[in-house]
Amino acid sequence: MPVADLWRKHGISRSTFYLWLQKDGGAGISERQQRTALAQEHARRQPMYADLARQNAAIQDVLNRKR
Repeated sequence: MPVADLWRKHGISRSTFYLWLQKDGGAGISERQQRTALAQEHARRQPMYADLARQNAAIQDVLNRKR
Protein backbone atom coordinates (compact mmCIF):
# COMPACT_ATOMS: atom_id res chain seq x y z
CA MET A 1 0.00 0.00 0.00
CA PRO A 2 1.48 3.39 -0.90
CA VAL A 3 2.31 5.70 1.99
CA ALA A 4 0.08 8.45 0.58
CA ASP A 5 -2.91 6.10 0.86
CA LEU A 6 -2.09 5.44 4.50
CA TRP A 7 -1.93 9.18 5.18
CA ARG A 8 -5.36 9.66 3.63
CA LYS A 9 -6.80 6.65 5.46
CA HIS A 10 -5.67 8.00 8.85
CA GLY A 11 -6.27 11.67 8.08
CA ILE A 12 -2.62 12.69 8.39
CA SER A 13 -1.09 15.34 6.18
CA ARG A 14 2.21 14.79 4.44
CA SER A 15 3.89 17.58 6.42
CA THR A 16 2.62 16.16 9.74
CA PHE A 17 4.00 12.74 8.86
CA TYR A 18 7.44 14.16 8.06
CA LEU A 19 7.41 16.28 11.23
CA TRP A 20 6.71 13.14 13.26
CA LEU A 21 9.37 11.24 11.38
CA GLN A 22 11.91 14.00 11.99
CA LYS A 23 11.00 14.19 15.70
CA ASP A 24 11.02 10.42 16.13
CA GLY A 25 14.14 9.88 14.06
CA GLY A 26 12.73 6.72 12.52
CA ALA A 27 12.86 4.90 15.86
CA GLY A 28 11.33 1.47 16.13
CA ILE A 29 8.47 0.55 18.42
CA SER A 30 10.70 -0.77 21.22
CA GLU A 31 12.76 2.44 21.21
CA ARG A 32 9.61 4.55 21.41
CA GLN A 33 8.33 2.40 24.28
CA GLN A 34 11.64 2.84 26.11
CA ARG A 35 11.48 6.61 25.59
CA THR A 36 7.91 6.69 26.90
CA ALA A 37 8.86 4.61 29.93
CA LEU A 38 11.82 6.90 30.66
CA ALA A 39 9.62 9.99 30.34
CA GLN A 40 7.11 8.48 32.79
CA GLU A 41 9.88 7.61 35.22
CA HIS A 42 11.28 11.14 34.94
CA ALA A 43 7.83 12.62 35.59
CA ARG A 44 7.48 10.39 38.67
CA ARG A 45 10.88 11.29 40.11
CA GLN A 46 10.87 15.01 39.37
CA PRO A 47 8.53 15.97 42.27
CA MET A 48 10.57 13.81 44.66
CA TYR A 49 13.76 15.61 43.63
CA ALA A 50 12.10 19.02 44.00
CA ASP A 51 10.95 18.12 47.51
CA LEU A 52 14.43 16.95 48.50
CA ALA A 53 15.97 20.11 47.06
CA ARG A 54 13.58 22.26 49.15
CA GLN A 55 14.40 20.25 52.27
CA ASN A 56 18.13 20.59 51.58
CA ALA A 57 17.80 24.35 51.08
CA ALA A 58 15.89 24.68 54.37
CA ILE A 59 18.51 22.64 56.25
CA GLN A 60 21.35 24.67 54.72
CA ASP A 61 19.55 27.88 55.68
CA VAL A 62 19.26 26.73 59.30
CA LEU A 63 22.88 25.59 59.43
CA ASN A 64 24.20 28.82 57.92
CA ARG A 65 22.37 31.14 60.30
CA LYS A 66 24.57 33.11 62.60
CA ARG A 67 23.75 32.70 66.27
